[in-house]
Amino acid sequence: MDRLAQQLEFLADAGRLRGVQRQTMLTDPARRENSAEHSWHLTVMALALAEHAPPGTNVSRVVAMLAVHDIVEVDAGDLFVYAGHAEHARQQAAEQAAAERIFGLLPADQSASMRELWRDFEERRSPEARFARALDRLAPMLENVRAGGGTWREHGVTADRVLANVALIEDGSAALGRFARALVVQAVRDGMLAPGQQQQ
Repeated sequence: MDRLAQQLEFLADAGRLRGVQRQTMLTDPARRENSAEHSWHLTVMALALAEHAPPGTNVSRVVAMLAVHDIVEVDAGDLFVYAGHAEHARQQAAEQAAAERIFGLLPADQSASMRELWRDFEERRSPEARFARALDRLAPMLENVRAGGGTWREHGVTADRVLANVALIEDGSAALGRFARALVVQAVRDGMLAPGQQQQ
């Protein structure tokens, strides 16, 4: 298969991400977000919030990472961040297999490059990956606040569980981590998020 044909096959497959629904509720319009929208919104967040990344962070690499980080969900689907450990282990295996198949559609050089972006994001090896993961954790928090509690209320998520994810935000951006921690406090105060054992 020639190079262009491989690239077009990959793009057709990646486009199926628009059909993968997430747990996150949007308010305008009121419906569940899909994974392609999530990825796009994160790339815009990276551009708008770049000044809050650690000094020297390559924002172009962050944007590239965010553009491809959820493509594996075409095969694996989306998993609620507050799912159990066994479900996360199954998801990790499914995503690894999906990465091999989907990125394998590309010519070898592009396949290697995109797999590396995806792997770095998953393993949080670089400052770019840690900042990208911080945005990935912050975005649903913002949507839950906009939705008056959103999936936090729907699934009975408590503040202590949200704060465990805030640690990933802090790891990628001290400023965004402080903001997220304050957001949790405010969400509890406003009745959008139930306090957990640590807050009672």
